[in-house]
Amino acid sequence: MKKVVLSLCFLLSTYALSANLHYSLIKKESGKEGSTLLIVGGIHGDEPGGYFAPMLLSRYYKIESGTLWIVPNLNFDSIVKNSRGINGDMNRKFAKIETKDKDFDIVTEIKKLILNPKVDLTLNLHDGQGFYREKNIDKNFNQKAWGQATIIDQQQIPNAKYGNLADIATKVNQETNVGLIEDVHEFNVKNTNTKTQDKAMQQSLTYFSITNNKPAFAIETSKNITNLSQKSFFINSRPLKKFMNVMNIKYSRSFDLTEENIKKLLHDDGIIEIPPTKIMLDLSTLKPYIKFFPMNKDKLVYTSNNPLIAVTKEKDEYKIMNGNTLVSTLKPDFIEFEHSLNDVSLIIDGKKTTVKIGSLISAKNSFQVDPINGYRINIIGFSKPGVVSEGGIKVEPKDFIKTYAIDKDETTYMVHYYKDKKVLRYGKY
Repeated sequence: MKKVVLSLCFLLSTYALSANLHYSLIKKESGKEGSTLLIVGGIHGDEPGGYFAPMLLSRYYKIESGTLWIVPNLNFDSIVKNSRGINGDMNRKFAKIETKDKDFDIVTEIKKLILNPKVDLTLNLHDGQGFYREKNIDKNFNQKAWGQATIIDQQQIPNAKYGNLADIATKVNQETNVGLIEDVHEFNVKNTNTKTQDKAMQQSLTYFSITNNKPAFAIETSKNITNLSQKSFFINSRPLKKFMNVMNIKYSRSFDLTEENIKKLLHDDGIIEIPPTKIMLDLSTLKPYIKFFPMNKDKLVYTSNNPLIAVTKEKDEYKIMNGNTLVSTLKPDFIEFEHSLNDVSLIIDGKKTTVKIGSLISAKNSFQVDPINGYRINIIGFSKPGVVSEGGIKVEPKDFIKTYAIDKDETTYMVHYYKDKKVLRYGKY
């Protein structure tokens, strides 16, 4: 018999869904003295290698010594639109930006973060066109290309910790280029000589850092490498690892770093929860379109263990995005919510139990929601003629109408609790 997943939870929304998305700052601190590395991803929203790689760092790495600060989604609004910059190129706004610019707050905040005395070095992650080579070979391999390059703005920053930029970049690349998947993946150092030769780069994040005596590098994987798992594996197993080694930042992870494992991790979209009462959805199993999803109108607060998850409103629907990828669309059922119930009693596979709202319950053969005086219980996807409230009824997997399931395997269903025509709770079965 199919496994039935049951979680009881309810919606509680106190803030309107923001029109603008804000970046995340994940601080992974060992508690031991050492250097601090700031990794910034997603300044360009159409460069997924630049934000999925730091997302993996934020979710799956533990820092054992030193400190790692991660901003995986700096230009979040542009990421979900798969646009370089919906308000223009954010990486050309660090020399000067008008207060009326929609990117003003984010650029100002990330500047302050870069200049934080704790930050010793900043890495800005990108995807770049082609494959950078010191000599022109063809249209893909040439001096004007940006891909597969460690970018520096100048040779060094005198008297700065980690100020020997060219030496560090060369060392990182030498170690990065050992045992490549393909020879074309070779990394090279690209010095833009920004102060004298590149006016556009004078407005960039890295040059802002350099001019403030703070070491910074850009890492550019090639846009010509279209395999995201390969790209993310490469960044995590190569340049990022080497920079952490240079800074003596030690870490651990719960998986072997292989391209196949990276592919599996990228397919795990994560969990989304509605705090504080934790409506929990497994995004990896969610159907691409869900009708009658209970919500407060224009009010949605959510958290996720994946910093690239965003919920955006488009007309009368909500889009759940993982970076630039659409996970699911929710067609809301706008209802007024009531919040007096804290836990419920159920009979799961013949055993009675009490669970708090938000619990995740597995029922193999059957479940039954105990009736509650004054409440009407509606198990979505189950129907029995003449029954107004579906509490006290033994329900088996075969009793469900599968089209009402919210997951791809069609084993997860919702339950609504009503009091005085208000939805009290909703759950998943």
